[in-house]
Amino acid sequence: MMLSLYILIWPVISAAVLFVIVRAFVKDLAEAKREDRDIV
Repeated sequence: MMLSLYILIWPVISAAVLFVIVRAFVKDLAEAKREDRDIV
């Protein structure tokens, strides 16, 4: 039971982490464009 629950839940956790990373990157990218500088 716990293994099947884990298999069902981990994609949701992974998607949430990816969403947070992408959102932060997009925010940084927008800020860099506004200040006319490179992201790196």
